[in-house]
Amino acid sequence: MTYTRALSLSPIVFPYKLVFLLSLTVLCASGCSTPYKSTLPPDLAEQINPQLMFPTIKEDPESFKGKLVILGGQVLAAKRLKDSTQLTILQLPLINEQEPTTELTQSQGRFIAKQQQFLDPATVPPGSRITLAGELTGSVQQSLDETIYTYPTLLIKHFKVWPAYPPGYDRYGPYPQPLFYPYAYPYWGAYGPFYPYYPFGYW
Repeated sequence: MTYTRALSLSPIVFPYKLVFLLSLTVLCASGCSTPYKSTLPPDLAEQINPQLMFPTIKEDPESFKGKLVILGGQVLAAKRLKDSTQLTILQLPLINEQEPTTELTQSQGRFIAKQQQFLDPATVPPGSRITLAGELTGSVQQSLDETIYTYPTLLIKHFKVWPAYPPGYDRYGPYPQPLFYPYAYPYWGAYGPFYPYYPFGYW
């Protein structure tokens, strides 16, 4: 008798559980996803032009002097100058949470960023992935192998350095993560989506 009653209730209980789990997933997603401008100081966020993309800047850097933008990429070189620290960066498209992609073939060029406050070059070694908000200051021409390359330049206002991943590691996996994954720690390892050492930077 008890077995029969359990079977009769299961079709009713299951939909309620499913609705609850789906609702919880939606609430978590909406609570965790915030506009990137909300992570910046309010006075800086208001001045950012999200429509100004790197290819447009690269075409005519001088015409965008004074504009504030968000750019990201991989550090190629960092050196301390007399009054600033200069970063040469391989531009990379920004993906989730404004993190630069790890696909270097998607780069659309290079740019130079300067930090006026003290920044030890050792904290941003070559290979570091960085996202920064900065003011465009024009361009500079420098030698690149056997050519002369025009680098768009900017003054860093705000930046974040992202954690490094092992070679060949695919952070997001080749396919979207399923809603209910049957195995422990999909894609991320034992720490889940929270990296044990929070990324160095000011973001």
